[in-house]
Amino acid sequence: MSSFHSQLIVIMVPFPAQGHLNQLLHLSRLISSYNIPVHYVGTSLHNRQARTRVQGWDPKSISGIYFHEFNVPSFASPPPDPGSPLTHLQPCFDTAQHLRGPFATLLKNLSSVAKRVVVIHDSLMSSVVQDVGSVKNAEAYVFHSVSAFTVFLHLWEEMERPFPISVDMLKDVPSLEGCFSAEFKNLISNEYKCIKFDSGRIFNTCRFIEAPFLDLLGRQEISKGMKQWALGPFNPVVTLSQNKCRSRHGCLEWLDKQAPDSVIYVSFGSTTSLTENQILELAVGLDKSNQKFIWVLREADKGDIFAENDQISQIFSMLPKGYEEKIKGKGMIVRDWAPQLEILEHSSTAGFMSHCGWNSCMESITMRVPILAWPMHSDQPRNAVLLTKFLKIGLAVKNWASRKDLVSAETIASAIQKLMESEEGSEIRKRAAKMGDDVRKSVADKGVSCLELDSFVAHISR
Repeated sequence: MSSFHSQLIVIMVPFPAQGHLNQLLHLSRLISSYNIPVHYVGTSLHNRQARTRVQGWDPKSISGIYFHEFNVPSFASPPPDPGSPLTHLQPCFDTAQHLRGPFATLLKNLSSVAKRVVVIHDSLMSSVVQDVGSVKNAEAYVFHSVSAFTVFLHLWEEMERPFPISVDMLKDVPSLEGCFSAEFKNLISNEYKCIKFDSGRIFNTCRFIEAPFLDLLGRQEISKGMKQWALGPFNPVVTLSQNKCRSRHGCLEWLDKQAPDSVIYVSFGSTTSLTENQILELAVGLDKSNQKFIWVLREADKGDIFAENDQISQIFSMLPKGYEEKIKGKGMIVRDWAPQLEILEHSSTAGFMSHCGWNSCMESITMRVPILAWPMHSDQPRNAVLLTKFLKIGLAVKNWASRKDLVSAETIASAIQKLMESEEGSEIRKRAAKMGDDVRKSVADKGVSCLELDSFVAHISR
């Protein structure tokens, strides 16, 4: 760690969705470890959400992170609709634009007492921080919460393919059709227009995972001279779960009783809702697989996760009658927020059936766990291709081309058995373990990600 940077202040501005809040809070911890004060900006609701759900470390133990909670207008928080992902969160996303004024005031105040203020903002909060351009001793860096693979393809396509790339790279890439609602596509477009004032790009990835795509992003045609840093993984590679003084979730106690590498973890993130028919097929498929499993069965987040939710009981009424009694000893259903990082870290966890949100991908890779890919929306279909076709550390449960089709119990059971019992599955598990080991080494002293973080801190401290 370097000495105290008394004249440098960092401001983090996350997008108000779980996978975004979480990543920038983890990055706050990493930068704070250099004795640099970090100011984390949001509403009281979303700062509380970030701190309540953080895993692997205790934000109360980090004295160098300061939370700023600004008021925004109230917003509607409708229930999620399985047929229209993210639309129920759009009012929350739109309201976040009101943070521009409070952010500008904070920036002005901090810039008056510091030699330099560095703003690290989510790419979807670019308009909120655009006033950084008018502050002489401030500079901004855009954080992309998705994979370098996904960002490269987006920019390359938006720039009308400024140079040729390998046909093999493109043959399995799904189109973006059906990935976003019209409202969310409009939000992305408007926010990306404001990225032009940034001094560099930051990714939660590392060269062991995405070197070819980081290299493509670094080409002049794409970068336009903008610097980039791959600082991941942001999440801890060793969590607090082994601290015996700390209370543990009941699912971890259940995992303690299982054999090593014997359990499939099933979770589709904070923005996914399944139809009743799909819940039934998944329930039967997990049972038919004859493998141990932990299934996080919960509704997608509302804009306000702390508001009363009467949909929990409705979800459980969709399970087959007597299901939980039938799977006793074989499976466990988690009804609330699960300690995902600690589940993936556990020696009994062998695979992760996932929606392939990038936060979950990075956590799974870090913990050496292969993925059963079942993308739902947004960047997830392309992340799934990265995992299954390029990195070869996962298997597809559902391809994006058949996104409107019900995934049958037989398909689900077959995918699990293939990962757990076949020679191909064994090779995938070995590759996932090897990549996880490499990524863990990258954050150790003198590792590639450690040096990258040192380089970034040196750059902003210049």
